[in-house]
Amino acid sequence: MSGRLGGEVGLRPVTDDADTRGFFEAANQGRLAVQTCNVCGHQQQPPRPRCRSCHAADLGWQEVPGVGVIHTWTVVEHQINAHFPTPYTVVLVDVEPRPGEPPVRYLGHLPGRPHLRIGDPVTVTFVDLGDGVTIPNWDLAAGAAQHDTTDIGPA
Repeated sequence: MSGRLGGEVGLRPVTDDADTRGFFEAANQGRLAVQTCNVCGHQQQPPRPRCRSCHAADLGWQEVPGVGVIHTWTVVEHQINAHFPTPYTVVLVDVEPRPGEPPVRYLGHLPGRPHLRIGDPVTVTFVDLGDGVTIPNWDLAAGAAQHDTTDIGPA
């Protein structure tokens, strides 16, 4: 990753919550995972205590591909936390969990103001925050088009 997420990260995710624990356990193993209903197979992100489709509470975790495309983004210009120097870009990434299935969306962070286009390819990377906490994040895929940086907004 070209810029460290939060540098000396002062904000830490809650990794021991019953609904999100599997997500962070997978990230610690270098895997991107999505909550999956063991009854109907529905996949949902963010995780919830029950399936959005059939309302079952029998949920597990399934690994998904570590590649996706930019769905949308915004550039943060106003610094509100000393651990997150501005500018930085918050990205919403579509990952196709299984061929033909609707995408699952993940949030991420890119340093600076990269010029992005909807559909730009990204790959997952894992950021070690220390103390056994790892989170997934995204990098522009190798060979992704580097666009003119004069226009920083979504198309």
